[in-house]
Amino acid sequence: MTTSRVEPPLALHESTHTFPATRLGASLARRAAVARLGDWGVPPGSPLSDTVALLVAELAANAARHGRVPGRNFALRLLHQRARTSAVVRVEVSDTHPRRPDPTTVSMADADADGGRGLALVAALADDWGVEDRTGPGKTVWAQTGSAGLPEPAEPPQEERESRTQTGPPGVSAAPYDCSGSSVSDRAEGPAGRGASQTPWRS
Repeated sequence: MTTSRVEPPLALHESTHTFPATRLGASLARRAAVARLGDWGVPPGSPLSDTVALLVAELAANAARHGRVPGRNFALRLLHQRARTSAVVRVEVSDTHPRRPDPTTVSMADADADGGRGLALVAALADDWGVEDRTGPGKTVWAQTGSAGLPEPAEPPQEERESRTQTGPPGVSAAPYDCSGSSVSDRAEGPAGRGASQTPWRS
């Protein structure tokens, strides 16, 4: 009897930012996601980066259009898990509006449905997606995608590892996340077992 070998994660990354619930905020969220993935070794223009960019764009646009509450922002959370030859990215967009899309009724045929064709595109692009409760009012819409057959990451020079920092995108200030003001929070972890994120990964 043989058993399949599961690749242990080489790195776990997490990043949270909040943006105004506007078209500009949705655009900034997409750009921030591409930049953050680049920091984590997923280059812009790669299939995984392009897919995540589309997922963020659609979920953020949906939050700005359907989840907007006056005086409240929406939050983007990215989680990236990298093994030697594969990677998984989970995108979470949270807002404070009580209306929730129903994944079972999303259809490309009805552009006026809750979320319109944007969520149908999310369903087509993502490996999995759904809606969850969040702490406080509102909900979190999440999507997860992965990529296999990646080249093994090269070890950066020692001086680069020591000088590398995690910073937020231009124009995003640091503050506690509560969907009521701009914030940025980043975390990078080593192999599983050393402070790994407790967020459930869906496969």
